[in-house]
Amino acid sequence: MNAIDWLAMTLLIVGGINWGLVGLFNFDLVATLFGEMSALSRIVYAVVGLSALYTIYTSSKMSRA
Repeated sequence: MNAIDWLAMTLLIVGGINWGLVGLFNFDLVATLFGEMSALSRIVYAVVGLSALYTIYTSSKMSRA
């Protein structure tokens, strides 16, 4: 795995933990840290989403190999 793969994996873990907190405790860590729907929190959400798309792409590429 290269640095981009590790970064994507880290962001997916952060996103997963955040969604777990939302589901279990109704606590949004990203919104707490950066402000509810502030520009920075929206960037964090977008980057986590892009990392998920990147991981789907790399997973499908690995499954074909």
